[in-house]
Amino acid sequence: MNKDLLRKLTEAVGATAFKLFKNERFRKLIFFDSITQLEQDRIFNELVLAVLTVIMLTCDAPDIPEENKVFFQKIKDDLPKMYISQLRSMSIENKYLKQWITLINMRYQEYTDDKVKAREAAMIVESQDKDIDIKKLSEIQLMLPLQTVAIGCHHHICRGKTDGRDDLFKMIIRWLGEFYVEFRVIVEGKEISVLTRIKVGIRRLFR
Repeated sequence: MNKDLLRKLTEAVGATAFKLFKNERFRKLIFFDSITQLEQDRIFNELVLAVLTVIMLTCDAPDIPEENKVFFQKIKDDLPKMYISQLRSMSIENKYLKQWITLINMRYQEYTDDKVKAREAAMIVESQDKDIDIKKLSEIQLMLPLQTVAIGCHHHICRGKTDGRDDLFKMIIRWLGEFYVEFRVIVEGKEISVLTRIKVGIRRLFR
């Protein structure tokens, strides 16, 4: 595993989460000025977990070429460890580090389970318009990590009370989608067609 790549990914996790967390519109949508510091911290942590887990779920994707599977498995295994090491270097107490390990494992397992349900739901929606072909199945599979994590992140930020908070979801899916595209293009060396397919997928999610 290229340690420089892993370090860059680890830094990108925090930077990506902080970018949305500092966004004025995002703060308005989460009622930032009227919630406690503890709640603010919880929401930021959910953003971090979203970025971490979208990477981990992408590393599980069945469309990864066989010759790259070991490489991606190493990213999935080593990225959480590197993030914890980063927190440790910031003098975070061990009890909080243990909580982070538990949270990462819990969200990863939760979103892994939800991914199956998301795939079934997407296939039902697509089949209402026309028969599903191989290309459509591929697009559904491509979107699963992003779709699953965005929905879960929105749910957790809202503490399950998501009614009337569609604008927040749209902001989360765009934010996470930008990172998802960047990760897949840089790490996999994909052509621009991946960007187009993900944009189409995001539009479908809005629908």
